[in-house]
Amino acid sequence: MEIYKAEKLNLSESIIAIGAFDGVHRGHQAVIQEAVRESKKRRIPSVVYTFDPPPRTYFQGAYILTSIEEKIQKFKKLGVDYVIVAQFNESYIKRTPNSFINELKHLSPKNIRVGEDFRFGKNRKGDVALLKNHFFVQTVSEVCCNQGLRISSTRIRNMVFEGDLKKTESLMGLDSSL
Repeated sequence: MEIYKAEKLNLSESIIAIGAFDGVHRGHQAVIQEAVRESKKRRIPSVVYTFDPPPRTYFQGAYILTSIEEKIQKFKKLGVDYVIVAQFNESYIKRTPNSFINELKHLSPKNIRVGEDFRFGKNRKGDVALLKNHFFVQTVSEVCCNQGLRISSTRIRNMVFEGDLKKTESLMGLDSSL
């Protein structure tokens, strides 16, 4: 697996999973696994595009569930070929949605996988509909726990603060090979 900074990788074709992936929990794993599965089927590289720090941490000071080093190790175990780590900082947040789209064009995506609520660009003006104007995009439905509740980084953070580590491990998928 190779790791790149934003705007440094060019590919002739790819399958991309995009997200903050803080925690690389079971919901994130579903997005990434679908991208990896599709890339293997088509015999083209898989790419995870992620952010350091996660946007929620940058804007709201949210606790980081997984360091970038841990995330990269989890991506590797999921079989990802390339990881792009965008430094989420003052400069990055000023990027327009079209700037992000132009960067993705350098990866020649045949398919992009994102969560249903994916937003990008300055003031979160870019959304899945805009991305679909330029690429074939598939949203991955939310993943729920046994109780039917959505698995999310925010929910896991709350459980960590409440000291409910057993449930956290289940949502993170720590009982699996990750």
